[in-house]
Parts: sequence; C-alpha cells; structure tokens
Amino acid sequence: MGRHSQRRAHGVWLNGIRVGTWSIASAGIHEFRYEDSWLTHPLARPISLALPLVEAGYTYRGDVVSAYFDNLLPDSSEIRQRIKSRYVAASLSSFDLLSEIGRDCVGAIQLLPEDDGPSPTSSIEGRPIDEHEIATILKGLTAMGTGGRSTDEEFRISLAGAQEKTALLWHEGRWLVPHGSTPSTHIIKLPLGRIGGLGLDMTGSVENEWLCAKIAAAVGLEVANCEIAHFEDVTALVVERFDRRFVENGTRIVRFPQEDFCQITGTPSSGKYESDGGPGIEAIMHILLGSQDAAKDREHFFTTQILFWLLAAPDGHAKNYSVFIERGGRFRLTPLYDIMSAYPVLGHGSGLIPQEKLKLAMAFKGKNRHYEWGKIDPRHIRETARLCGMEGSIDAMLNRLTAKIPKAIMELSASLPSGFPDTIASPIFKGLEDQCRLLADL
Repeated sequence: MGRHSQRRAHGVWLNGIRVGTWSIASAGIHEFRYEDSWLTHPLARPISLALPLVEAGYTYRGDVVSAYFDNLLPDSSEIRQRIKSRYVAASLSSFDLLSEIGRDCVGAIQLLPEDDGPSPTSSIEGRPIDEHEIATILKGLTAMGTGGRSTDEEFRISLAGAQEKTALLWHEGRWLVPHGSTPSTHIIKLPLGRIGGLGLDMTGSVENEWLCAKIAAAVGLEVANCEIAHFEDVTALVVERFDRRFVENGTRIVRFPQEDFCQITGTPSSGKYESDGGPGIEAIMHILLGSQDAAKDREHFFTTQILFWLLAAPDGHAKNYSVFIERGGRFRLTPLYDIMSAYPVLGHGSGLIPQEKLKLAMAFKGKNRHYEWGKIDPRHIRETARLCGMEGSIDAMLNRLTAKIPKAIMELSASLPSGFPDTIASPIFKGLEDQCRLLADL
C-alpha cells in the first residue's frame, strides 16, 4: 500500500480528558503533542516516561513516539494480521490497527478520531453475556482476531502481548460486553497450544501461569489476581486488570495509567528481549531509582529476576514489567503478570526444549552476559546485584526465597484445584526445589 499523502491524527484521551494528539505527517514521521489544557490540569501526567510533560506547543517526533503507540498492540504478527482481517483495517501499521481497536488499550489511553470524543463515563454500561457466548468468543479468537465477534462492533480492544486473549467486564456478579467508553475489567487468556519452531507443547499454559502466579505471591511478590475458569469446554485464565479501578461506590470504572519498559525506553516490541536490544536488569534497576518507592521496587524487581531463574521462566522481557504513572510523572511498579515456567517442557523429544537451549530474557552478569539458564549460577546473581547497587541486600533476598519456597511448595501442592494436571505441577515443584538447593548451598 502506498504512503498516505496527508497528515492523519488520533486524539489521545485519558478518562474522558483529551491529553494530546498522535499524528503521522505526510513524510510518515510519527508525532505527539500534549494539549495545552492538559499541561496545566491538576491531574496532569505524561502518557509515558519517554514522553515527559514539556512546555506548551512542543512536539515529540520519531521513533520514541512510534514505539510507544506500537507497544499498545499485540506483539504477534499473526495476531496483528487477524486483527487487520477482523476489522478490515487499512494496513498492518500501528496507526491503522489502533484506528480500529484503540478505544480500550492497556493502561488508561483511548485513541479516537481527531474530531471525536469518548461517550460519557458517568455509569457502567454493558450487555450481559452468558457462558455459551463467552466460549464462542474464545473459540473464535484464532480465526477472527481480538474480540472474536461479528456483532457488538463497539467492543474493540487492544491488548499487548503474544497470547490469544480478549477482555470483558465483570460487574454485579455477571459478565458483560462493555459498551461505549466503559472499560473492561478482566483479561481472558487462552492456552498457547504448540508454539515456536520446536513446536513446544504449551497446551497447559493456563495452569502453568496460574501456578507460577501463586508461587510468586507465596514468596511475597505482588502479582495480578488470576483464576482458572471453564466456559463450557474452553479452559481459560481470567486475570483481573490492575489498570482498572472502581470508584464512586462501584458506580464507575476509571482507567489507571501504566506503561511497560519497552515504552519507557522507547524500544519497539521487536526488541523486548535484552539480546535483541531491549533493556536488561541493570537498565531497569537504574530507571527504578526514580520510583516513588525506589528501595521497595528495586528489591521487588531483583527478587523477581531470581525467582524467574528458580522457575526457569524465560519470558521476563521488558514488556512483562510495567509501572503506574501518577500525577506529575511520578511512578511505581505494577504487580507482576505473565509468569510461566519452562520446567514442564524441558527435555529431549517432540514438544520439548533441551535445557541447553533455554535462555532467560534478561542476562545475569559475570565476566560476560549469561542468558543460558543452565549456565547461570548464584555467583552471577551476586555479581549482578553488585552492579545494581544491591550487594548490601542480596543475602537477605536469597535467604527469604530459600526460606519461603519450601513452605510455598508444600502448601500449594496440598491445595491444587481438583484435576490440576500433574504434568504441570510436578515438574515445576521439582525444578523449583532443585534450583532452590543451589541457593541454600551457596
């Protein structure tokens, strides 16, 4: 498709307030400019730490703008293609895709035509939906793209990530399709199935992610609330959105601004892994020095890195860590999300990955960067802690983990839901115990 010859623009809205304009100039350059009225608003905050509040009239241009908005979309090219087909978008560009599904993005952002505005949000509006219809939506995701419906045209969402998912509203004890500007409150994720060139068998990803979230919570980390749900014959993970808040005695829902570390660093989603140019542990630890609660957030993030090593969790990339953005550009870490262990698929044979091929998303440091999971040992964790200015607290972090993990395994193994697959639980518990011994023996 040829390049558009005229400027195109979207209004950028936050909880009913226009905060700026995202446009593409005739030369194809992405631009963003804050509304003058937003810069002086008592609730003013940047949409991204990479796009701080500036003097009136200033325009951001180039890659930092395009990366921010592109990261509102799913990572997967296949899912993007299905979105294009589902909504008959003009192209696969982030601008054209978000023209169709930008009304309910991750965080607080809504993207609307330049001369349009959101409908009033004084009440919660939605159409009740039963279990059969939810199952139909979920079954249709891979064929139809995000949302999976040929009706309810107003229900158009943009959820970042590489996994098939949709979002719904839970209100007054029932599921609804949100209408107008009413936000969704829960993300519903399908099993991954077989993925990658090795055909990894991730059909148990829902149970895997649920168990990893419970383990993280048991060792004291803040994690997004999630539960396994069954909609007829469809198993899914229902995740409560921490970027949504009920206010005014539960009569209204507001969107809470957040962004991931690809957006913070101006990194396109294609560079979310450190080895592909994304931020690593040291870079994120440096950014967190500016957090409202720097000591807590830095310890939380570094503990997460250790836990990901213990869990053989390879997907802790920059898009899987986020911050809440508060007034004036203050920020703090959000709860964790999207944690999944590779233990159930480690090995040789169909649907498995050899241990020597498993890599973490962010490297620990020794003399070199160490991504290979099987070659990382506690010495590299300690050296990385030293480089991040955490040498004074690393012993306490390690001791807490080695003390809490055995108890967490015992309690979780005794309280697993009926029918929970042993092919998921056993390898995760055993792998976690084995890795924990390496720390305890240090």
